[in-house]
Amino acid sequence: MSNQDETPDNRLRKELPEEVPAGTRPPAGDGARDTSQLTGRQRLAKGLWPPRVTRAQLIVAVLLFGLGFGLAVQVASNSDSGSALRGARQEDLVRILDELDDRTQRLEDEKQGLEKQRDELENSSDQAEEARRQTVQKERQLGILAGTVAAQGPGITMTIGDTKGKVEADMLLDAIQELRAAGAEAIQVNGVRVVAGTYLTDSGNGVGVDGNKINAPFRFKVIGKPQDLEPALNIPGGVVQTLEKEQATVTVERSDKIIVDALRVAKRPDYARSSSQ
Repeated sequence: MSNQDETPDNRLRKELPEEVPAGTRPPAGDGARDTSQLTGRQRLAKGLWPPRVTRAQLIVAVLLFGLGFGLAVQVASNSDSGSALRGARQEDLVRILDELDDRTQRLEDEKQGLEKQRDELENSSDQAEEARRQTVQKERQLGILAGTVAAQGPGITMTIGDTKGKVEADMLLDAIQELRAAGAEAIQVNGVRVVAGTYLTDSGNGVGVDGNKINAPFRFKVIGKPQDLEPALNIPGGVVQTLEKEQATVTVERSDKIIVDALRVAKRPDYARSSSQ
């Protein structure tokens, strides 16, 4: 056939590839699957599994776990702190609240007293004389706390009988700490003055107080507000109930005048010196 017979249509058909018959598709590879034939639920499951966890998501998960654990511990702690009073009687709860109010009032009175001293120093015409007067008063107060001077005032007398010999040093120490927390200003036990550095030990059939052995009955002479001291000893699960569980007898008597006359020798510190010198 001559070149004249090659029309433009014939040349274009020769250059195009042969048509693929309809209905034929290229073979799929191994494990391949046409996603267009999957349902919406199958595509969702395929997108979720296996899970793809990033480093940021892992860090957030750890932080959330720590936060939840901390909240659980806090809730458990709050539940434990309230369980001690959950079984208390109404009158016991009222007495505990009254004791807390009394402590708050004592702190407020102390604050007002300090503010009054400050005002007197600022407004006194003779500040030097006023300062000396307050220094002497403060020295007496510190002497009472240190046990170097005798003291008297309202308070209570607590007597602990121990015929079974089951009262130990830690029980008497709990009584001293409870009295201090209730506002006791001076304490004496069987002729031994109790101060900030007092220590108690078990000593045979008795108890040692700063190395001095004392035996039952243990007699506490305490100066403070009786309305605060006595309820503090009788709170549920407190000193009196603990001693009675050990078959000890406890009697508490209020008095308008308690004399604490056991004295301690003032010791000069070996190393500590006043920073004002």
